[in-house]
Amino acid sequence: MIAASVVRIYATTQEPDYNNPWQAHAPSSSTGSGVVVAPGRVLTGAHVVANATFLQVQKASEPDKFTARVEAVCHCADLALLAIDEEAFNRGVISAEIGQLATPGDRVSVVGFPVGGDEVSVTEGVVSRIEVQRYSHSQRHLLAVTVDAAINQGNSGGPVLQDGKVVGIAFQKLTKAENVGEMVPAPLLRHFLGGLARGVPSPIVLPDLAAATQTLENPILRRRLGLAHGESGVLVRAVEHGGSADGVLEPGDTLLEIGGLPIANNGSILYRDRYRTRFDAILGEHFVGDKIPVRFLRDGAQQRRLLELKPSCRLVPRNQYDRSPTYFVYGGLVFQPLTRDFLATWEKWWEKAPEEFVHLYHAGVRTEARQEVIVLSQVLADAVNVGYERRINESVATVNGVPPRDMRDFVRLLSRAQGTVEIRLSSNSLIVLDVPALSEARHRILARYRVSADRSSDLGDVR
Repeated sequence: MIAASVVRIYATTQEPDYNNPWQAHAPSSSTGSGVVVAPGRVLTGAHVVANATFLQVQKASEPDKFTARVEAVCHCADLALLAIDEEAFNRGVISAEIGQLATPGDRVSVVGFPVGGDEVSVTEGVVSRIEVQRYSHSQRHLLAVTVDAAINQGNSGGPVLQDGKVVGIAFQKLTKAENVGEMVPAPLLRHFLGGLARGVPSPIVLPDLAAATQTLENPILRRRLGLAHGESGVLVRAVEHGGSADGVLEPGDTLLEIGGLPIANNGSILYRDRYRTRFDAILGEHFVGDKIPVRFLRDGAQQRRLLELKPSCRLVPRNQYDRSPTYFVYGGLVFQPLTRDFLATWEKWWEKAPEEFVHLYHAGVRTEARQEVIVLSQVLADAVNVGYERRINESVATVNGVPPRDMRDFVRLLSRAQGTVEIRLSSNSLIVLDVPALSEARHRILARYRVSADRSSDLGDVR
């Protein structure tokens, strides 16, 4: 009966190359698992199908494979829904039902197709913990359930079952623990599928508060901020421009309550009247555009406002999928926005990437004046850029004395430059280029290094 709803997924993927952002890496193949939740519809993990160019689905113990396509995806919650259009796929298939949130101590079964065999595998485990965890696929903090059962390559994306119902999708394992894995819990599965049913467009993006906070466990700090006895909350340290909190919360506010739930001094809420976890767990139950109430303290007075929830808008974007990198080649200098994907071009980037970039990733705040960090990532050597080859892996400070707001603004500033253009980097290094000479060298440089275009398609209309 279990095998009638669990499938193996074959994925051919092609990852973008952030070292050479105008091209992609060679295609690669991988397998994962999924579960049929409706005729011709398979629920799986987004990481199983991210950057996929071709997908196939195979039913248990059957030789034939069926071509599949991604109908919807939520990279934030590591979930994807595949569609199989061939009617023959539905023969002998049973659609699984989504269950409820499991509780600690419940016995569950992790089902899928781990590497090393062709038959469906069932691993028994016990739910040990329910709390907000960092999802490695998206770097988002969302509700997750920990199970003492192995989640390995191949069965990731498969269902976790309890009493025959799907209570989770296996999505990652804990690297410092043996045979311990995590699953996307049933409430997030229902939220994802419910959003599709009500017409939320794919890719579904879960909202982010876009504010940095500090816990208030120190009583002297609470007194300094004016909290009364028995009051609790977190201090707002910074607010990202364009995010959910922008225009409502300000640095120095004390956030006391979100979505009707009081925030403890350690930054937690009592989620679902039972689980003590991070206060931003509540955002996983909402969509972009929803509104939730907040209560906060400002200058000794309490205020209540509604937050309109928006996507994450960090200065340094986290993992991105199913899209090509943004880049611009100017006089053989290759520029791109600083992203986590670019940082990942360094092995153990948190140790080996430039300190400036790592600091901006962890502590950079998006402002109206600076919405992206522009990086000089490579120099394609030519006579017009001699002497600048060692200036790579620095961020751009100004173009002709003007700080660029984002990548589009940066390209616009360069495109309008005449005579000479001066690019000052974060180390105060100066690059001076002759604009007429760059126009003559453009085709030569692109042809020499086999670069298809001087800019990514998303910058094609910038002048």
